Amino acid sequence: MSEARWAIDIDRDAIANAVIVDERETPLDDGEIEVRLDAFAMTANNVTYAALGHPVGLFGNDKGYWDFFSGDGAGRLPVWGFATVTRSGVEGVDPGEQLYGYFPLASHARLTPGRVSPLGFTDQSAHRLDMPAVYNQYQRVTALDDYAEADRDWWPVFRPLYLTGWLIADQFEDERDHGARQVIVASASAKTAIAFAHAMRERIERPRLIGLTSQRGRAFLEATELYDELVLYDAIGKIDASAPSAFVDVAGNSAVTGAVHEHLGDALRFSLIVGKAHWDATAAEGKRWPATGFFAPGRIQKRSQDWGANGFRERVATAWTHFLGDAKRLFHIDRREGADAALAAYREAVEGRADPRAGIIVAL
Repeated sequence: MSEARWAIDIDRDAIANAVIVDERETPLDDGEIEVRLDAFAMTANNVTYAALGHPVGLFGNDKGYWDFFSGDGAGRLPVWGFATVTRSGVEGVDPGEQLYGYFPLASHARLTPGRVSPLGFTDQSAHRLDMPAVYNQYQRVTALDDYAEADRDWWPVFRPLYLTGWLIADQFEDERDHGARQVIVASASAKTAIAFAHAMRERIERPRLIGLTSQRGRAFLEATELYDELVLYDAIGKIDASAPSAFVDVAGNSAVTGAVHEHLGDALRFSLIVGKAHWDATAAEGKRWPATGFFAPGRIQKRSQDWGANGFRERVATAWTHFLGDAKRLFHIDRREGADAALAAYREAVEGRADPRAGIIVAL
């Protein structure tokens, strides 16, 4: 394990531009801790964070994903992973303790723990107080009741994405599928889409699931057996336009969104935007289509109120355990190491070159 300190700076306005920069150790402020990242995941979800880095109204304020860790300089990309406390001036958070949570794409990070409990703590850094709480919570690995050491690499890759997919499926069931008899899923091989389809398939009664994919992703999706039908992007016109439909857009490719909306017309009862993996896709002549944005923290808050915090955690843990067995059958972990590997993994994700069958973990 290298002791080098580094970070990856990303151009906020041109996210394909990224470089490794050296960092140095500085004294901690009162109430701060320092952590060293042990391992983190790189997925298309991280591209969504970068593409929506600037404020777009997602958080109900004038902030975007860049505002978690970036300060006034280049963008620092949020990633999900594990970290070890290296320095601490906070009682109850000790050096050597391992945490799971949301960190910057860097070797080290500084946090300001508050509400410290046996389960973990919430970062109370001033600039994060008005950000969604789910991103500010850090869990002690020893307190994760559905964690197993053998599953460690699967957590950063799939846990956040599975939770998002499961929450979308829960919303569909809660809203009686928005009156749809078929649900079309764009970028059907994306891990969030796979999670959504898996959760939908757990239901006794559900709409028909149609996965939109490229020829490259078709064989993989056929092996998953999660979708009732697969349609290539150039064959969207073959989808039954007489059936009440819903659309789940994981990729954010406006050309695909436009084709689906125009083909289905009034049969499209509900359109949901989840991600922005296809960050460079633009609509012809600036045309836009009516759609609802999905915001996982808002859904978590609703279900925590409906079921109670413990009830919510129990439902997620049960669903996660079931999904994990299938995930290990469908995917493999691609484990890499170091700053150069982190930068290469980010570039693969931005350029859309990552293998959909792989879960990329970067260890430090």
